[in-house]
Amino acid sequence: MDGDLQNLSAAERRSQIAQMVMEKGKVLVSDLVELFKVTETSIRRDLTLLENSKRLIRVHGGATTVPGNFRTDSFAEKMELHIDVKVRIGKVAAEMIQQGNIILLDSGTTTLQVVRNIPNPLRVGSLITLVTNSIPVAQEILTWPSPNLTILGGIYLPDYQATIGPQTLAQLNELTADIAFLGTDGLTLQSGATTANVLMAEVDRLMAEHSRKTVLVTDSSKIGRVGFVPVRPVATYNVIITDSNAPTDFVSAVRDFGVEVILV
Repeated sequence: MDGDLQNLSAAERRSQIAQMVMEKGKVLVSDLVELFKVTETSIRRDLTLLENSKRLIRVHGGATTVPGNFRTDSFAEKMELHIDVKVRIGKVAAEMIQQGNIILLDSGTTTLQVVRNIPNPLRVGSLITLVTNSIPVAQEILTWPSPNLTILGGIYLPDYQATIGPQTLAQLNELTADIAFLGTDGLTLQSGATTANVLMAEVDRLMAEHSRKTVLVTDSSKIGRVGFVPVRPVATYNVIITDSNAPTDFVSAVRDFGVEVILV
C-alpha cells in the first residue's frame, strides 16, 4: 500500500490527505512526508490548496478537520483521479449494454466512463434509452448522432454537477430500467456503498430500486472508505466492477454474498 501512495499524482495525493483528515481528525506534516515520500514543501502546498477549498484547516505542524465537513472531492477533482482505472472499468461495464436496454446512470466520474465506452453501433437510431441526473453524462450523450436521452430535472448540486431532490425522485418513480450503473464515494462490507450527500444517496437508492440489474462501478481506492450516508448494502448489488488492486479478502467476502465481482 505504501508503494502505491508513493506513486500517486499530486491530485490523488491531495484526495488521500483530505480523506485522512476526515477520518482521523488531524494529520501531521512530518507523517505525510514519510507516508507519501515527497518533500515538506509539496505537503505544505497540498495543505494550502486543501484549505483554500475548505477541505481542512491548517494548524502548526499539520491540519485538522473543518467542523461539520463531510465533503468528498468535487466532480472536477474526481475526474483527475485514477483515470486509467476508471476507463478500464467503463469499457467492461459498457459491454453489458445490449440493444433495446433502458439504462440509468448516476453522477459518478466512473459512470461517465461507461457512457464514453458504449459501442458506436448502439449510439445511433435510438437503439438504447439512457436516463441520467448527471450534466456531464448528458453532455457526453448529446454528442451522439441520435441519442434517446432523458435528463432528470431537479435542484442542481454543483459539487456533483447533477440534479437531486423531490422532482428527480418523482421522475425516477415513474421509470423501470434494465441496468443501473452507479458509482460510490466509499465501500465497505459493514456499511456498504456510501456517499457524502443525503440527497445524492436518495437518487442512487431509487435508481437501484427501479432497475432489474444494479452494477456498481468503482476503483479500488474507495474500498475501505466510509462516507457520511449509506446508500445500499454490498449484498444488494448484482455486479461490482473494480480493479485488481481491490483487497482479496474483500473480493472474496463480496462473492460469498452472491455478488458477481469483475476485476479489470
